[in-house]
Amino acid sequence: MKRKENRIVAVNSISELYRISGLPKPKHPLIGLINLGDVATEAHHEPVSIVLNFYTVSLKHCMGSKMKYGQNYYDFDEGVLAFMEPGQIISDNGADHQPEGWWLVFHADFIRNYPLGKTIKDYGFFSYSVNEALHLSEDEERMIESILKSIEAEFNHSIDAFSQDVMVSQLELLLNYSNRFYNRQFITRKTANGDLLTKLETLLDDYFSGDKLALSGLPSVQYFADKLNVSANYLSDMLRILTGQSTQQHIHNKMIEKAKESLAATNLSVSEIAYQLGFEHPQSFNKLFKSKTSLSPLKYRESFN
Repeated sequence: MKRKENRIVAVNSISELYRISGLPKPKHPLIGLINLGDVATEAHHEPVSIVLNFYTVSLKHCMGSKMKYGQNYYDFDEGVLAFMEPGQIISDNGADHQPEGWWLVFHADFIRNYPLGKTIKDYGFFSYSVNEALHLSEDEERMIESILKSIEAEFNHSIDAFSQDVMVSQLELLLNYSNRFYNRQFITRKTANGDLLTKLETLLDDYFSGDKLALSGLPSVQYFADKLNVSANYLSDMLRILTGQSTQQHIHNKMIEKAKESLAATNLSVSEIAYQLGFEHPQSFNKLFKSKTSLSPLKYRESFN
């Protein structure tokens, strides 16, 4: 029997989301706060993937439900805060369950004419994977919920010339608190994150010691994120908290170590070393080496003579 294909549903507006969720028309066309207990749930027997073309922030107590992201299902038995940017695909397992919590949704047009419209890309957690959601303490959860309810109270009142300014400010406050709480999570989960750092160092050693440089050139951040089964932004943000450096800086540091070894212990020219390390242009290697060591490759080599 032929297997049914996963059906994909694109949701482009807040109003459309409310309609398919069985909710009354939203009070504001570009932002809404949904009580997940009010969403109409209906058991279905085929997998459905949903593309939401707006930002979402969900505070959930899912009571044993699961969400699929990529090829894996993730349990949400406790309160978590998860973020999604426009265009991400999510799917569930077709189970009949009723999650509890809140779902803040807002369109990019809502913040487009504000500074947040440009800086929202700096909140890397919007592109974290579902399994990298923020696990909140009770106090943190109360803080987030109070901000969500303040946003709701604002768009439930008569909208005036200041309403959007106030809501955008509250939204920015929510994101800044979330940044703080993620930093706390990176620190409190040092053991697991320390294991991730150890695995990264091993992968770096293998990449720069084997033939991957010659075959594929310099590695990307995405390469190591894929190997470690985490999103690229999550890996870099976690490393910044633990080490003060991003994934890209770790890659550059390992490359500089290898360059120093070759400059000190071989007679290879600077250009040959650059090509060996995966650079297409020796000038790019020279510039990076000097930015990291304050010396040109040739000056570094001369220091050993």
